[in-house]
Amino acid sequence: MKRRDFIKTSVVVTGAAAIGKAQSPNDQIRVGLIGCGGQGNSDASLFARIPNVKIAALADVYEGSIKSTLANSGLRLDAEKTPFFNDFRRLLDLKNIDAVIIATPDHWHALTMISACQAGKDVYVEKPLSLTINEGRRMVNAARRNNRIVQVGTQQRSAKHFQKAVEIVREGRLGKIGRVHTWNYDQESPDGIGNPPDSNPPEGLDWDFYLGPSPSVPFNTNRFLGNFRWFWDYSGGKMTDWGVHLMDIVQWGMGVEAPIAVDAMGGKYTLSDNRETPDTLMATFEYPKFVATYENRAFSGRGLDGKGYGILFVGSDASMFVDRSGLEIFPEYSGRRRDDLYTARTPAAHMGLPRTDTSHYDHCKNFVDCMRSRKLPISDIEIAHRSTSTTLLANIALRSKRRVTWDAEREAIIGDAEASKWLTRAYRAPWKLPEVV
Repeated sequence: MKRRDFIKTSVVVTGAAAIGKAQSPNDQIRVGLIGCGGQGNSDASLFARIPNVKIAALADVYEGSIKSTLANSGLRLDAEKTPFFNDFRRLLDLKNIDAVIIATPDHWHALTMISACQAGKDVYVEKPLSLTINEGRRMVNAARRNNRIVQVGTQQRSAKHFQKAVEIVREGRLGKIGRVHTWNYDQESPDGIGNPPDSNPPEGLDWDFYLGPSPSVPFNTNRFLGNFRWFWDYSGGKMTDWGVHLMDIVQWGMGVEAPIAVDAMGGKYTLSDNRETPDTLMATFEYPKFVATYENRAFSGRGLDGKGYGILFVGSDASMFVDRSGLEIFPEYSGRRRDDLYTARTPAAHMGLPRTDTSHYDHCKNFVDCMRSRKLPISDIEIAHRSTSTTLLANIALRSKRRVTWDAEREAIIGDAEASKWLTRAYRAPWKLPEVV
């Protein structure tokens, strides 16, 4: 199936294409967790709630994280019998592991995920999919050529109200949409993540292994665990951390796979910490029939109309705001009434979530269900690669200080050799990306 055709089949429900042989619902699925930090524990706790699923092995370069996971009561692990490893490759050698959760920092996603597919494991990998666009395409190829089910952690796709928002957009109920605005506003001023000095790594951490394919640098606590995403060697800042969630919904709703051009500007203007990624960013994504924007500020907690983050679809008949708490529709009163837009003469209508949002659990369960049926999951790797690529293009435009014109079919930047250098990255020896054959 061509990538251009694939998006037409992936609207709200799981894709119908099947990969490999289906499993019985009664078969126990044994899952290995690679990356035992906070996100890994959150994912694993949800997997452990799914019937006939067991967290059966752990891998992390930091013993402290492994100990915390072994003590996680929600996983129901036997600390004496659960195998754990410093090296994720030893976990992949286990023949009785059916799938892995990859919740490492972003710079490890590609190498770990491709290795897992080649080891015959299905994969749930956290977003953003990759650190570069070239890595992402090779990850897609590895999943397809090894007949693996791969779900990416863009779990908003599994939220019923986000699915409803996509339906409203695609049915044309907002009228013609010429612009979509997305944003994250935070209040981190003035110190942000602070300026801790370089130091020795904590006991039980293999710092060189943590760095892996990224350049060798002294240990700094801000480059580790929760703050790694603010350093270019390991992640892409707010643009890939949160922007991928938002732009994923934009592209899903608007029925597009990629922008045709991207501009971005920003920098460190307000915070005095040691992060490398910008605290202020404005990115513009040009599509054939509309423009989308992403804005991040790390010094304003109020947000847009009091919303700290979200997506605003601006249509000729109405605008719609959506975030994880629900959606609101704001009709345009231009001489026409639109009673089908939840109006009832109110300035906004709210579609709330249930008391407990289950989208993350539903996302994990969708992956397990697709492991059994061998159908493509709702955040299949091809979809997530496109969403991740869009945000990576914004960072390329920012860092190269160029307007990037994008050929989505060839996955190439048009007419700019300098900007094209950011499509890939060098791996530090002895690490290298496995050949995808």
